Amino acid sequence: MDQPSQHSIVFVNPPYERIAPGYEFVRHIADNSPSLGLLHLAAQVRQDGYRASIIECTIQGLDVADTIERIVSMRPAYVGFTLFTVGVSNAAAIARGVKRRLPETRILVGGPHVSSMGPETMSRFPEFDLAVVGEGELTLSQVLACYSSGGDIGSVNGIIYRDEDGRPRGTAPGPVEKDLDRLPFPAWDLLPDFPRAYLPMVYEFPHGPVASIAASRGCPFKCRFCDTSTFGGRMRHYSPGKVVEMMRHLKEQYGVRHIIFVDDLFLASRKRATEFCNLLIEERLGLTWTCLARADSVRPELLALMKRAGCWEVMYGLESGSDEILQKMEKSLGVAKSRQAVAWSAEAGIRVKGLFILGYPGETEETIAQTEAFISSIPMQEMQLTKFTPYPGSPIYMDLFGTRIRDEHWDKMNGMVFIWTPEGMTVRQLDRHYNRILLSFYLKPASLKMFVQMTLHYPNHLVRASKFVAGWIHAELRRRFAGLGRPRVSTVQ
Repeated sequence: MDQPSQHSIVFVNPPYERIAPGYEFVRHIADNSPSLGLLHLAAQVRQDGYRASIIECTIQGLDVADTIERIVSMRPAYVGFTLFTVGVSNAAAIARGVKRRLPETRILVGGPHVSSMGPETMSRFPEFDLAVVGEGELTLSQVLACYSSGGDIGSVNGIIYRDEDGRPRGTAPGPVEKDLDRLPFPAWDLLPDFPRAYLPMVYEFPHGPVASIAASRGCPFKCRFCDTSTFGGRMRHYSPGKVVEMMRHLKEQYGVRHIIFVDDLFLASRKRATEFCNLLIEERLGLTWTCLARADSVRPELLALMKRAGCWEVMYGLESGSDEILQKMEKSLGVAKSRQAVAWSAEAGIRVKGLFILGYPGETEETIAQTEAFISSIPMQEMQLTKFTPYPGSPIYMDLFGTRIRDEHWDKMNGMVFIWTPEGMTVRQLDRHYNRILLSFYLKPASLKMFVQMTLHYPNHLVRASKFVAGWIHAELRRRFAGLGRPRVSTVQ
């Protein structure tokens, strides 16, 4: 059998179940954005002289068996998985299949889950040869160089490797790139049919094609539900000029018309944001964009400038309509500040998407009612309601693990099921509240009018929404004629 190519690496975003059984039709409107982390890593190793490829399993419709066959046919020296908690088991299954067919191929893992649960992951899955902990570009370059030269892999910082007996061993924290401008652009060219095959959730962009950019890394805040172990607490930014250069590249090379900034704190520095907006206005790229922000990071004059620079939507982490819950989250802001930010955004003519969490520790019927009332009282066009999930690496996970965690299976930590319930509440109660809040928001006249307007404005929304509706009707007919109960999100009893 031919040996793997010693200068090739395949990066894999493994398949994982994002859609509950019985609701497969939701795939037509779901988010199909690629892994930006893999795009950065692929660009870095390619700059180092390696031949890189990327497999986006879910987007490309590949299951575990398909992915194994695809990797084996490429015969790489290395396979690198990005691991979110929900995808670990499938990544391990792929790794086992590849190892059986290509025993010389090294399996490398990284990403948020490994950065927070590295020792546990490496102990549980012997298929993984090495884990990159934290930010990956510089560390992965050193790992590949060490393997190529036959050096001592234990001398590389920022990893968990296996000793001669196969036991996982960790090293000191790895390096991070302080000057993000030195990094190569993400390797968008490695994605088949980019950007048209990689659309965000339906109605979350005004027109396409769409691409994502991270203009900064890190977050200094300590919200208890959030895992910041990958990039740490120190903020680092691309220069405004480099961000605009990336936007221009995406527009000119790929025809991108809308940008989604995925960094947690795009507006962490109002000075930097102002400089970026002024530069974007000066360059006249004609692109629209979306960003995430904290409610206490905006001011009316900044929002007005953002609107002039093409900002279409701001996504705010509002989390709850209860000050009591926000305090338990250590969010460092209250409901009044959230209400003010949404109002200012509306006055500036910028759409708002609110991000909320239901079922956080301390949640009660009263706090849920406060959240529902808050949602109905603010001028918000979109919302995301997440079922509280204590993700590994978050402070709240450390508080709850081993006490009231309802299910320790990592593949259920996808925000789709309640794997933990607050004292005095049941999964059934929480599901009922969850469904009622979503339906009451999206079935109100203003939301329905917005859907119609956006569908008429951008035909792709119509195509995806039509497939969703057709799938829903088909599922309902099957349910009724089969005499089955309504499909439900599976929960742990």
